[in-house]
Amino acid sequence: MNDLHHPVPLLRIFDEVQARRFYLEYLGFTSAWEHRFEDTAPLYMEVRRGQCVLHLTMHHGDACPGATLRIAVEDPDALLDELCSRAHAGLCPELEEVPWGPPELNLIDPFGNRLAFHRPAKASL
Repeated sequence: MNDLHHPVPLLRIFDEVQARRFYLEYLGFTSAWEHRFEDTAPLYMEVRRGQCVLHLTMHHGDACPGATLRIAVEDPDALLDELCSRAHAGLCPELEEVPWGPPELNLIDPFGNRLAFHRPAKASL
């Protein structure tokens, strides 16, 4: 049987500078690679942090803004402390109580995509 691997979500972005500030500087991802068909073409890039891999795309038609991603994190409290140590305009993150489990850290990126950082059940890590 062919095993399936983790999906790599594509998130639509509209501004390269804002995307870099949010994903690289604020959230602490690193840029794994970037691609443009030519110098003036839209950016397509892969960002990584730990086992989390995201593709950010400025290409029309690749993805729609407003996606929601659930991202497992071992310690949402520590992530919150880390993010609070970095200022990012318009964001004041906090853990939110949810009826289905432990509190989650929900952030909206500058392009309307929601990132829900949650502590997963032990079996799913």
